[in-house]
Amino acid sequence: MSEDYYDILGVDRDASADQIKRAYRKLSRKYHPDIAGVEYEEEFKKISVAYETLSNPKKRQSYDMGGATGMGGMGGMGGFGGFGDLFETFFSAAGATGGPVPRGRRGQDTLTVIEVGLETIAFGSREEVTIDTAVRCPTCDGTCVKPGTSPRTCTSCNGSGTVRQMQRSLLGNIMTQAPCPACGGHGTIIPDPCEECGGEGRVHARRKIAVDVPAGIENGTRIRLSGQGEAGPGGGAHGDLYVEVREKPHPVFRRQGDDLVADLYVPMTAAALGTTITLDTLDGPEDIVIQPGTQPGEEVKIDGLGVGRLHRRGRGRLRARINVEVPTSLSDKQRELLQQLAELRDEERVEAKTGADNAGFFSNLRDKFTK
Repeated sequence: MSEDYYDILGVDRDASADQIKRAYRKLSRKYHPDIAGVEYEEEFKKISVAYETLSNPKKRQSYDMGGATGMGGMGGMGGFGGFGDLFETFFSAAGATGGPVPRGRRGQDTLTVIEVGLETIAFGSREEVTIDTAVRCPTCDGTCVKPGTSPRTCTSCNGSGTVRQMQRSLLGNIMTQAPCPACGGHGTIIPDPCEECGGEGRVHARRKIAVDVPAGIENGTRIRLSGQGEAGPGGGAHGDLYVEVREKPHPVFRRQGDDLVADLYVPMTAAALGTTITLDTLDGPEDIVIQPGTQPGEEVKIDGLGVGRLHRRGRGRLRARINVEVPTSLSDKQRELLQQLAELRDEERVEAKTGADNAGFFSNLRDKFTK
């Protein structure tokens, strides 16, 4: 008769999953052959099999109903020996995991955000980001072991990373394989873990990474830096780093595709008579020529002073949008002069016009200048 799994772990039959886990950890530390000695190997195997069954809700339910026996538990099933041999051969091959599971796993990808000015968007530049992520432990170099020591072969699975379990079914005893609970399926244990990383193989650190921001990049675009993300546990490969580029607002210009748009405010006299305004662009001072009779909303366009085209040659345009300022208060002299101008233009009485008929004051004035 096999020993009761609950008695092996020293827990009640109604013990919770946490109670079972705590009991197993306590006993595994006490009876592991690499710690207590090889004479406790069989005892440790019983503890491992008991935990493997009781920690799995389905296996535990089956065991409570009398369905599972554990390692070597062939008692009472001798009449099914032929079927047992057949299924042991079949399920041993089908349940094989292909060897121990490596400790190293790929690290997670990391996302960080960088805010850049419009100058960077227009011309491109190399920026620097600071991130806090897991990096490979400098003391053990990801091996997880204390310097001068090495992992030991797990005596519970003899380095295979798997243990065999016997289960009963209507067709007989079935031998299956499962990850070794003693070593976690790795085939080795670490008796002396690295003190700096606690056997994780990685530690958290702050580091600076250079990222090339190309000209013309769109706001919110993510740049991928392969292998610059979080270091994986157990010496695993780094994940990727994604840098999301966000554009800072500019006090003068706003971006529209590859163009830069600026709003210029000029007096109505300047719009009517024409003038030249100096605008500080991203390339330096630039003269903006406003033609006589310029209407509100018209644009002065200069090629090659916009944003660099992403992965292409050339740049967009600079577009200076003209906004005409109408005075809100006039002196007596100014009002008199404007009234004289209205009389000269037969505009003392203005009738509302819409659509194409509404040429407007400045349009008519421009026509007079160009005649």
